[in-house]
Amino acid sequence: MERILVIDDDVELCGLVTEYVEPEGFQVEAVHHGTQGLDRALSGEHLLVILDVMLPGLNGFEVLRRLRDTSQIPVLLLTARGEDVDRIVGLEIGADDYLPKPFNPRELVARIRAILRRTKNTESFRESTPIVKVGDVELDPGTRTATQKGTPVELTSVEFNLLYVLLSEAGRVVTRERLAQVVLSRKFSPFDRSIDMHVSKVRKKLGDSEHGGALIKTVRGVGYIFTRSRENTQSRPQ
Repeated sequence: MERILVIDDDVELCGLVTEYVEPEGFQVEAVHHGTQGLDRALSGEHLLVILDVMLPGLNGFEVLRRLRDTSQIPVLLLTARGEDVDRIVGLEIGADDYLPKPFNPRELVARIRAILRRTKNTESFRESTPIVKVGDVELDPGTRTATQKGTPVELTSVEFNLLYVLLSEAGRVVTRERLAQVVLSRKFSPFDRSIDMHVSKVRKKLGDSEHGGALIKTVRGVGYIFTRSRENTQSRPQ
């Protein structure tokens, strides 16, 4: 049975998560303290971590930061509704997705399945997808590495996949709907800013700007476009 770790000091919420998630075929382990949660997350015994921001001991951000030093286990961050700062910080540190509290249990299950599906797809993506280069930006799915002018660019798994889609479609508009489907493995919601936040992070890591010669431009109300022409795009076998 696939095991999921919940790190949250709300015992009642952990019980609710267990009640809704276990019938879907997952085994749930709940930990109510940040330090203990980090230890369990690093054990290698779980497929995914559901992590609350507010925790005794280490807070959720610190748990995530330390976890990302050595592990790429998928993390779904639980944030307070309306706290955009928490979501942005979580994505910056390396969360795979976020879910505001209180949440619909069905949406929680859907997010878990989407993250796990995306994780599995990443393996096949890594094996079968060619290196792509547009201008001075190059991505290698085989090693999950990105460079700009030969200098490594540190990207999370979601950021890597997002940039790969944009590079592969350089010169063409990629809709938010398609990015959500391909990168987040879920349907796009007009109220979900996840894609926009991930694009913002990729821009910062590329030293990009919306003003004057931007690599990634926003097409308002539609999506994003990597502005270099497809003639400059090179793909080669790994």
